[in-house]
Amino acid sequence: MQTIGRFAPSPSGRMHLGNVLCALLAFLSARRQNGQFLLRIEDLDAMRCPRSFADLIMDDLRWLGLDWDGEVPYQSERSDIYAQYEAVLREKGLLYPCFCSRAALHAASAPHLSDGRVLYVGTCRNLTAEQVAEKRKMRAPATRVRVPDEVVRFTDAVWGDYEENLAEECGDFIIRRSDGVFAYQLAVVVDDALTGVNEVVRGADLISSTPRQIWLYRLFGFEPPHFAHIPLLCDHDGRRLSKRDEDLDLGLLRERFTPAQVTGALAYAAGLIDRPEPVAARELVSAFDWGKIPRHDLFLPDIFR
Repeated sequence: MQTIGRFAPSPSGRMHLGNVLCALLAFLSARRQNGQFLLRIEDLDAMRCPRSFADLIMDDLRWLGLDWDGEVPYQSERSDIYAQYEAVLREKGLLYPCFCSRAALHAASAPHLSDGRVLYVGTCRNLTAEQVAEKRKMRAPATRVRVPDEVVRFTDAVWGDYEENLAEECGDFIIRRSDGVFAYQLAVVVDDALTGVNEVVRGADLISSTPRQIWLYRLFGFEPPHFAHIPLLCDHDGRRLSKRDEDLDLGLLRERFTPAQVTGALAYAAGLIDRPEPVAARELVSAFDWGKIPRHDLFLPDIFR
């Protein structure tokens, strides 16, 4: 089976070096296996993700030498498709309206998991029809999916074996927001499955999302892809890079460095080469091996100080 990988950025700002590292490793893994590398724009919240940022992302990827195969789908244009799979879950009796506010979900009495996530306690799971009708007068509900008391396991290319009990460590999760926008958990599963993606490379901060997504894959009758959750990139003080902080975005980097300097430095940080020397993305393909990627946060090379 041919490997089909992808890079699926959210265009809420200019890419920073952490985003570039993810794109680079996804590209290298797919090309090392003589596979396809797809690009998808995850602009579910179109108000926060202007098309201008998507255009910048594609221009930056071209500048870096990270070419992709095929057309580029935009999630903001695929709501009708997501609605079809929402209907599948509804037919299975797994969906219910949730009227809980963000403040209520983060109340001190709510159970918090080790990574800071709040476990939904099922406040709205068993509301009567009368209660739902009354609450709808006050606010529009989000839509949650009921999860079973089931352990989902998978083997990650970086971190090895990982498992999670959906009821105890995930809880019923939102698949459509109260404003009607479909949630990431549903959209990413549908998009990857329908485009044939069988290798997903993304940040380690998303690994806890994977068991619920694998569960959705199986509910829809899809084969889950292989996953590789890469270490997060930190600045020299140990702070993880963020678009919100405009950490070394490509607009600044392109004024200071060549594409080969950027890709070479990131390849060095990820353990693919021994020195932070300039190397074009294509020249790194033969050196790529998941076994070289460390199981800890990565730090920016000195070139970016």
